[in-house]
Amino acid sequence: MTVRGPSVAICVVTHEAAPDLPACFRAVSRQSYRPLELVVVDCASVDDSARIARDLPTPGIDKRVVASDENLGFSGGMNRALRETRADWILSLNADTVPAPDFVERLVLRGEADPRTGAVTGRLLRPQQGGERRIDACGMVLTRNWRHLDRGSGEVDRGQWQQAEEVFGATGAASLFRRAALDDVAHEGGETFDEAFFAYREDAELAFRLQEREWRVVYEPTAICEHRRRVVPERRGQLPARINYHSLKNRYLLRAYHQTGRNFRRTLLPTLFRDLLAMGYVILRERTSLPAYRWLWRNRHRIATRRRRIQGRKTCPGERFEEWFEIESRPL
Repeated sequence: MTVRGPSVAICVVTHEAAPDLPACFRAVSRQSYRPLELVVVDCASVDDSARIARDLPTPGIDKRVVASDENLGFSGGMNRALRETRADWILSLNADTVPAPDFVERLVLRGEADPRTGAVTGRLLRPQQGGERRIDACGMVLTRNWRHLDRGSGEVDRGQWQQAEEVFGATGAASLFRRAALDDVAHEGGETFDEAFFAYREDAELAFRLQEREWRVVYEPTAICEHRRRVVPERRGQLPARINYHSLKNRYLLRAYHQTGRNFRRTLLPTLFRDLLAMGYVILRERTSLPAYRWLWRNRHRIATRRRRIQGRKTCPGERFEEWFEIESRPL
């Protein structure tokens, strides 16, 4: 059965994603929800991703493929995709995901229930291995040492977190965003995802801006999507040096934008301990990431300018925002 409602654009950023595209596009084509459009931005792939994306059929779905000669990263690629559509809702979707046929339908239904819902994230599961199914993400949570974690990541799926609830953030791998919310929190010039992040932690940075402007992020457990996640902390030693560099850089950039003086005092000890561990690890085992510190220093004035604008637009009371460092969810 086809379910109709406000317009939804599925935005996919690809880079060397050719093996993943057939399964992802089949799942997109089977969505029960309409109207749907599909916007693909390929970031300088050399594996024919752009051609494959054009050739794969998506019956009943308007599809546009943009081939960039430059690797824009996830942030830049998503911003390019957003310029291609004015849909009411935007689904960010990684190429290595396989959403269930009613995934979009259930996310939209939950989002439309409250006009202050800025994003909806579903129940992401990793591909089944043996007899076990493991959780990939059930919303994003914060910790006192300024980690942002995918709730349940790597845990065996035993049916935990079966209630819809408010969470801190939504993973960029497969989450629905209200266009009005994205426009409201965008940086100057309409930059929705911060392009200084390039890749990794950009979804957490967006979550901060949504929360600071009092947009709710909701977890919808009935919206199921499979995600074959590659970038996880335990695989750091196997990841490309460029990914680890951005991960380190973005750890500090996130705090430079969003940490308040009050929060600095409250989280100083756990955060400092984590920072010292990270610096020691980089010096001893990952020297390719050392330029991240130099980048932060060289760009300190631009970072400070963006911080002033972000802080100046905050409307969420400080006490309510600080709760996210102590809790993992709020009831709806």
